[in-house]
Amino acid sequence: MPACIIVGSGPGISKSIAERFGRGGFTIGLVSRSVTNLKALTQQLSTDGVTAFWEQADAGNPEQLKTAIQALINTLGRCDVLIYNAAVLNPANPLELTSEQLITEFSVNVLGAHVATKHVVPDMVSRNKGAIVFKGGGLALEPFPEWTSLALGKAALKNMAISLYKELAPHGIHVSVIAICGIVTEGGPFDPALVANEYWRVATEPRGVKDREIIYQPIGTDPLYNDPEHLHKETTILPGHVR
Repeated sequence: MPACIIVGSGPGISKSIAERFGRGGFTIGLVSRSVTNLKALTQQLSTDGVTAFWEQADAGNPEQLKTAIQALINTLGRCDVLIYNAAVLNPANPLELTSEQLITEFSVNVLGAHVATKHVVPDMVSRNKGAIVFKGGGLALEPFPEWTSLALGKAALKNMAISLYKELAPHGIHVSVIAICGIVTEGGPFDPALVANEYWRVATEPRGVKDREIIYQPIGTDPLYNDPEHLHKETTILPGHVR
């Protein structure tokens, strides 16, 4: 069976992604620093008939992450799809943000994605097949000062994804970054099941270069969701995709 490894596993989007790929015939590998989340999600997936295995690791710790991914590959046989959903969401404006905080959070927001990708790519290249999907965000398109660290991470992740796409597309490997430009809640325009369908599509039926970056913001949703009180409306230029 094909295998999908999800780094940053937990409730919400990761759970819906695991369910969607499980329905599509994938065996699931889960990585998180929370054993409680891993056990709960594995049990939920099993109840739904999805086979899943897990390994504990901090996405910001390269050695832990590589060890966990390799253990899952040993169990699953290979990694056909890598999904990186790990991120640190700590608010701090540019002048409050400490160097130590930025380094620590960047290790999860970006470095972990780089480490995970480098670990799975050689085998994908040898098979001339595979997919890598990163969870991006609207902060990569228009940053807000309250979320400086996360915005820096999402911008870097976007650039890394596009560079990887250019490098790996000739080897049959598709890379996408999905900018989820809203708050994920069940029953709304950013319902996790709807977002998971987009992960599934770009991983299994990508439409080439146009799918290297997906801006997920349904018509009518608030493009200033990262600035709910519109404190920065006068200094904000909305991204060109917003209509």
